[in-house]
Amino acid sequence: MPVRVIFRCQFCDAKPDPATQRSLEAQIRELLHGEYLDALPGRWLVWFGAGPLGPTRYACAEHRGELTAFVRVHYGSVGWQPWKMPPYATTRRTRDTEKAARLRERSSTPRWGGRM
Repeated sequence: MPVRVIFRCQFCDAKPDPATQRSLEAQIRELLHGEYLDALPGRWLVWFGAGPLGPTRYACAEHRGELTAFVRVHYGSVGWQPWKMPPYATTRRTRDTEKAARLRERSSTPRWGGRM
């Protein structure tokens, strides 16, 4: 069954433009913990928390600073990851993560906390 994921800015409920929507959809399958990623061309910022670093959070170009401030205030004492400074990557995919994703698709047991 086809599914459409709807992304919204955490601070103003803005929706991304179609090109940024595709970029955000591609980032859903990233295997990350405590990372910021840029979603271009709309300059959205994504925080991949997971575990003690909170959920995945999204911010439009106007609220990037608010997102980093929010993450640093709430999770800055948990680890060093919220304090990472720009520039942020647009992806962390490698051959190894692609292989891990393929193996997980064939497995009945989730290996990374069901984040995919």
